[in-house]
Amino acid sequence: MTTSTSFLPVVLQPQPAPTGRARKTAVEEIKVTGLRRRISEKMVLATSRIPHITYVEEIDVTDLEDLRATMNAGRKPDQTKLTILPFLMRAMVKTIDEQPVVNATFDDDAGIISRHAAVHIGIATQTPAGLTVPVVRHAEARGIWDCAAEVVRLAEAARTGSALREELSGSTITITSLGAMGGIATTPIINHPEVAIVGVNKIMTRPVWDGSQFIPRKMMNLSSSFDHRVVDGWDAATFVQRIKALLETPALIFIES
Repeated sequence: MTTSTSFLPVVLQPQPAPTGRARKTAVEEIKVTGLRRRISEKMVLATSRIPHITYVEEIDVTDLEDLRATMNAGRKPDQTKLTILPFLMRAMVKTIDEQPVVNATFDDDAGIISRHAAVHIGIATQTPAGLTVPVVRHAEARGIWDCAAEVVRLAEAARTGSALREELSGSTITITSLGAMGGIATTPIINHPEVAIVGVNKIMTRPVWDGSQFIPRKMMNLSSSFDHRVVDGWDAATFVQRIKALLETPALIFIES
């Protein structure tokens, strides 16, 4: 005997949302205009035309932080409080003297690399309107305190929208930093048409082996990107390693060559 069994289709009913949690269906459309559009276009230009190479190096900034604290404790009333950026700027200036290839702009349409004697350092700055890059011009002619004051002045001008056009253009190399949110490592995008950008990551106290024991040291990574058409890997590594040596022995920053 054959027994036939019929099956009724099972209709799955949508499950209600958990009690007290309403579903959200709104979609907000934001037109990309103004500064945000210019930032977007520049990022696309940089990533589509520049073959990036990113080099990450760990730096012991314990002695630098001690020096910075000492200098801040003894600063004059009219002097700006020092962050790590002015020391990095001066280290970059000294290194560029030995590695001028990184302080350059590349007109890839014309096939011309321009190496600049002047060191105009762009400081990537987050503002309410978006990312801007005010420029500390002629960093090679500035001391630590002067660099610090100019960074603060330009950052404030950028955030309030009062920066002049010439203060937002003409950089030859750029620094980018997220401060305490800087992460362990980043992959900075080069500020076209420059060929190098130095990224500052956050400082963390970590145990470091000194050969006999672990000791607490203040460590920071630099994440730096280079235009591989212009800067070879060896030159990129040499540049970062020289900065590392200066920041780890900060007295060297103040020695005039």
